[in-house]
Amino acid sequence: MSGEPEPGVQPEHLRPGHEQGDPVMVTVDGQDFRVQARAGAAGTYDFDWLSGPHDYGFGLSRSDGSVMSRAEMEAAIREFLAEIDPATGYLAE
Repeated sequence: MSGEPEPGVQPEHLRPGHEQGDPVMVTVDGQDFRVQARAGAAGTYDFDWLSGPHDYGFGLSRSDGSVMSRAEMEAAIREFLAEIDPATGYLAE
């Protein structure tokens, strides 16, 4: 066995770890989100903020239609939370 990476094999930390279409529960910085791939739209995800002060969330689409890893989902949630105004619970203007 060589030390060369296998073509087409994704590193463990980049693998999705879930079946496409199944919702994934993700907690980031104490905030709970449900992430689900949108049916019929490859690479498009809906993030529902379950523990937020409002019925709120965001969507994200990947131009190449690829599957997001859990680490990528967590990074997208952190970016979203960084834009939230703590006084209103909505995106800062």
